[in-house]
Amino acid sequence: MKILIVEDEAELAQSISEYLSEENYLCEAVDTFRQAMDKIEAFQYDCIILDIMLPDGNGLRILEELKKQNKQDGVIIISAKNALDDKIEGLKMGADDYLTKPFHLSELMARVYSIIRRKQFSSSNVITQNELQIDLPAKTVSVNHVIVSLTKKEFDLLIYFIGNKNKVISKSTLAEHLSGDFADMLDNHDFVYAHVKNLKKKLYDAGSGHYLKTVYGTGYKWEL
Repeated sequence: MKILIVEDEAELAQSISEYLSEENYLCEAVDTFRQAMDKIEAFQYDCIILDIMLPDGNGLRILEELKKQNKQDGVIIISAKNALDDKIEGLKMGADDYLTKPFHLSELMARVYSIIRRKQFSSSNVITQNELQIDLPAKTVSVNHVIVSLTKKEFDLLIYFIGNKNKVISKSTLAEHLSGDFADMLDNHDFVYAHVKNLKKKLYDAGSGHYLKTVYGTGYKWEL
């Protein structure tokens, strides 16, 4: 799952990134309004952690841009205690949640998880598709009630495919989802093919249906 952290306090941004990364979220951080705008125009995120008081602009304008582009990225506003008007305005503009500084990182993580679960999986902790069952909090996958051992990347891919079921997803999109900014530095996307191939094999060997399809020349699709 991809998270964008928009925060100009370097120490706080680093703490958030390190904490969420330990929970297997792929985090990217920016500290200016302009950098944030460039990111949301180029990429899609599962959740954006947004400080609205930035040195070169107001983060509320980022919410406006997300709405204009009809993007579905979840947004959590983080700001100072005295910013009640900004909180109300941000929620009216489409932000999903709000946290007042200072806050516990565990609380932030719980809010992030709740937003992603609500947006992608109808607030469910367990995803069931025929013989396949995924426990999101435990990060386990089972086929016919037998646990299938997946790597972190394979689990993330599986959740991403199911969250975008029946949509064709390009290799470049998958590369960017798995590697963030580093995807542009890679010569090819062979690593995406390798992860998808391994995921398919593990699921199929365990008895799962062939839901993950290769769309030749385009990418992949999870079909129901």
